[in-house]
Amino acid sequence: MALEINDQNFEELVMKSDKPVLVDFWAEWCGPCRMVGPIVEELAKEYDGKAVIGKVNVDHNPNISMNFGIRNIPTLLIFKNGQVVDKQVGAVPKSILANKLNAQIA
Repeated sequence: MALEINDQNFEELVMKSDKPVLVDFWAEWCGPCRMVGPIVEELAKEYDGKAVIGKVNVDHNPNISMNFGIRNIPTLLIFKNGQVVDKQVGAVPKSILANKLNAQIA
């Protein structure tokens, strides 16, 4: 299951991770976010042990969203060594997100 990332645990789970981290910025009222949500959950299972997969509810965690300039959701950021290395805005097929993750694991 994807981790619930918030203002309190963001530093520990994302910035200090020794694995690539996919963060899904979403909100309950966002239609496209509901399309991406199940894909993110599938990736969390498939990449268990290889990458960290998490979700940030932008309504509950405005600081993280502001820090990374999130204006449209869903936005998915991939972090490696505490840096944003890839970004996807909008709903996309699972294969695109898997390819982006694989590029950071290789």
